[in-house]
Amino acid sequence: MESAITSKGQATIPKPIRDYLRLKPGDRVKFFMHPDGTVVLLPKLPITAIKGIVKPIGKKVTLKDMDEAIAAGAVERTLRSRR
Repeated sequence: MESAITSKGQATIPKPIRDYLRLKPGDRVKFFMHPDGTVVLLPKLPITAIKGIVKPIGKKVTLKDMDEAIAAGAVERTLRSRR
């Protein structure tokens, strides 16, 4: 597939490529230049796009649990530094 460059430096991404990358009007893309001279175009995904990719391990931790762990760590560090 190919596309012409306009006088403004713009090119139309062919429809099969837009469909494959699931690009919609207004989406942004990133270009990566590799040392071998190849250029890769990838969709720029919002951070919300990765939601659910990594499954949580173990139980959920509350803010209270975190505060207690921080306090316990501070006490342990203080005791170690006094030795």
